[in-house]
Amino acid sequence: MNAADAYPERLANWEREVLDLNALGYDVTELDLRDYWDADSHKLPAVLSAADLIWAVGGNAFVLARAAERARLGHALTRAPGMIFAGYSAGACLTSRDLRGIELMDDPGELPTGYSADTPPTTLDLTGTRVLPHAGSPDAGRAERQLEQEHLSYLRLRDGDDALFGDW
Repeated sequence: MNAADAYPERLANWEREVLDLNALGYDVTELDLRDYWDADSHKLPAVLSAADLIWAVGGNAFVLARAAERARLGHALTRAPGMIFAGYSAGACLTSRDLRGIELMDDPGELPTGYSADTPPTTLDLTGTRVLPHAGSPDAGRAERQLEQEHLSYLRLRDGDDALFGDW
């Protein structure tokens, strides 16, 4: 839910997310990455070892990337073999090579309380390309044009689309 940290009602969709994941057979606990900022480097990997799935929701991709970077989520995921990382909107963007183009969709300067501009919005680079959500929307169209002008690869996802990456 860290992608929603910039919003006063950051947990507004929490109940729906839990119900949807419960319907798929998952027991749900919030993984608030802020709890792992500057923590011992073994703490987050230990928590992830007890989980099967990280479900990253929408919100601001830059906020989520800063939270993940500061918690060293990428490092923790390398110690969680078999972990499934899934999500939508900002959560999908976190899997990207970088956030090029997303600045036309989300405010890269958004800094919720406790966040620092000194923490770079680093993605996990799980896909080897850029993930562009909300294809067909005006903001996504501007982002597509920018990426094409810069000859950068991207995966275009309409709302409701899915994609699978990794060694399956």
